[in-house]
Amino acid sequence: MPFREINSKMVEATVVPGQKMYSQRGAMLAYRGEVSFTPNIQGGQGGVMSMIGRRVANEATPLMTVEGNGTVMFGHGGHHIQVINLAGDTLYVEADRLLAFDGALQQGTMFMGSQGGVMGMVRGQVTGQGLFTTTLKGHGAVAVMAHGGVIELPITPGREVHVDPQAYVAHHGDVRNKLSTALGWRDMVGRGSGEAFQLELSGSGAVYVQASEEKL
Repeated sequence: MPFREINSKMVEATVVPGQKMYSQRGAMLAYRGEVSFTPNIQGGQGGVMSMIGRRVANEATPLMTVEGNGTVMFGHGGHHIQVINLAGDTLYVEADRLLAFDGALQQGTMFMGSQGGVMGMVRGQVTGQGLFTTTLKGHGAVAVMAHGGVIELPITPGREVHVDPQAYVAHHGDVRNKLSTALGWRDMVGRGSGEAFQLELSGSGAVYVQASEEKL
């Protein structure tokens, strides 16, 4: 279910009978045709366990199930929107950045500590992002939100990419991440994020970076 970019802050999706899509509540701007919007208490295809994971992480972003026959325009808060097309791979994205996504995608939750061990957990504390990150896997399209526009940076073996944690939006592919810093553990206590901390991504895939250090 592809998205058509109307401008940098609005996208349009075609909804067809027999296919679902999910969106953040309040993201619908306008629609044509016979389209219904239903609150989704299970958080998409991830089911109850996915919902529990996000609630533990304080990431219970409410979703709407979108069905019917027509077209829907989405946008939220004037944020810039980036459309990401998945071809069987997995997208890792903070739940509150999801604007809308294809219902055919398999939704789950990953504990960030499993990528980068303790440093992955520290990343969650430093950036203010949850320790759980939403995953979307399969073939379909995802519209994510960001401040000031997004750039896609390729990640290739032997060529790591370092990102300011506050500028990180999402990544996909066979990628590992860890928080790196030139400071010692004692120096980290009481400090916020910034250039002293870098999110290092390695492997094969791509990372999406926003042109701002603001959270949504």
